[in-house]
Amino acid sequence: MPKRLKNFVLLVASLFFYFVGEPVYSLLMIGSSLSGWAHGLLIEKFRGTKWSKVALISSLVVGFGLLGFFKYSNFFISNINNIFGSEIGLLSIALPIGISFYTFQILSYTIDLYRGDAKVQKNPFDFATYVSLFPQLIAGPIVRYATVQDELEHRTHSFSDIAYGVGRFAIGLGKKIILSNTLAEFGAVLSGLSEKTVLSYWIYAIAFTLQIYFDFSGYSDMAIGLGRVFGFHFLENFNYPYISKSISEFWRRWHMSLGTWFRDYVYIPLGGNRVSKGRWVFNTMVVWMLTGFWHGAEWNFIIWGLYFGIILLLEKFFILKFFDKLPKVLGSIVSHVYTLFLTVMGFVIFNETSLSGVGTAFSAMFGGEGLAFSNAETIYYLRSYVVVIIVAAVLSTPIIKKLGEIIRTKSVGNGIISVLQPVCYIAILALCTASLINGSFNPFIYFRF
Repeated sequence: MPKRLKNFVLLVASLFFYFVGEPVYSLLMIGSSLSGWAHGLLIEKFRGTKWSKVALISSLVVGFGLLGFFKYSNFFISNINNIFGSEIGLLSIALPIGISFYTFQILSYTIDLYRGDAKVQKNPFDFATYVSLFPQLIAGPIVRYATVQDELEHRTHSFSDIAYGVGRFAIGLGKKIILSNTLAEFGAVLSGLSEKTVLSYWIYAIAFTLQIYFDFSGYSDMAIGLGRVFGFHFLENFNYPYISKSISEFWRRWHMSLGTWFRDYVYIPLGGNRVSKGRWVFNTMVVWMLTGFWHGAEWNFIIWGLYFGIILLLEKFFILKFFDKLPKVLGSIVSHVYTLFLTVMGFVIFNETSLSGVGTAFSAMFGGEGLAFSNAETIYYLRSYVVVIIVAAVLSTPIIKKLGEIIRTKSVGNGIISVLQPVCYIAILALCTASLINGSFNPFIYFRF
């Protein structure tokens, strides 16, 4: 397409993509985009005066107001009813797909513009293109306007970028369809067992921990790949989080776009760590409570966020210091096992739909429900899916990537990989297509956030 029409074509395609899934709420997304664009014009027009700050606050009120109404209204109504015994009726509203992601993107624009870290976008169609870009609209990564502001108007295209993008998309689709969906199938089998065991609870927790990684990182890979095809360089969202040796490191590698958003727009404005120890503890817990609440309007998500907040504080105060005192090899093993254990426990909280469910799961995992450790049924299904578990565990590490890099150092190896790589991509796409045709509907986990 001619340069002047590229954004228009992307905008129309993105609006159609969203309309197919959310016909009515397409108007909400368009309205949110126009609101962000208009507030940006006001912030720039009144720069240096109090009205610029008023415009910023107004954009925050509108953005968080819409997010709060559609995502959290029934949560607050339910809790008010439970506390005061009232009978306020719940609202008959559905959660608009992707509202958490595009709201944060819009607010990153108005905040960065106010701070002077982004340029004002005067073209409403270009701004709407940024907000609605279909590759990452539904489940991220959260793309900040400052990251793509130049590429919105001046981006280049090349066959190498297209090739990289198609390959990255294939990898992401494979993560979702081949690995995540199979792990979800295994989890459904385990949760439906007539006689559950301690081992079945542990296997289910591990399977979900792998499932959510391949589900979410798979979507991010697909978004990054499609973005590259269209000339956008989205930032990475995952960096092999399961090789981490602390929870602090884990959160530097997991959902990085969300972590940096809360760091730059909540944690640092609260004072970050440049405050008293007590205030720093408060800042940390506020950020992690909000991180949990962002994921969903349920108490288990809030507790999940606070759980990690407490662990991060404990690490800062003494756990990491303890690991540093251990011999290097022993410290590496202990810290890695510690991180994986707490991560799995965290995803048990995340996955359960009620606090009672969290309590039951923890109790069962540690033998508190009077369950047998194992039985024939558990072993049978474990044997049926053990290959998938092993493959997923290996692919959640950079082992294959590093092996490929080593092979590429040799000219013969580089030639072999250059031939095999596109063949593998085609095979993955073929397998995924066949699976999608024969399989059932299995949406991305983060669609509901």
